[in-house]
Amino acid sequence: MYIAVTIAILVTMGLALARALMGPTVYDRIAAVNMFGTKTVLLIAVFALFSGRTDLLDIALVYALINFIGVIAVLRLVEHGDFHSNPESRAKQDKQGSE
Repeated sequence: MYIAVTIAILVTMGLALARALMGPTVYDRIAAVNMFGTKTVLLIAVFALFSGRTDLLDIALVYALINFIGVIAVLRLVEHGDFHSNPESRAKQDKQGSE
């Protein structure tokens, strides 16, 4: 049973990797990378269950948090062009750009 689950997760990871490489838009690629990270968390959890090492679940949770924060940071970078986009600095940049 564990082998079938592991193979299914690895197949979906391969499909996500293919989508990340072929994605027509940057948002498709970001979604594919997010899915790859989620499947990695699932793979770590299955391995933890299979081996009986519950300490690996903590590693899977930390990896999930890092994956989430990384995707949010990349989306913010793609959307705004920088990580520091408060209204005052954006207004100054727009004003300087129009002059």
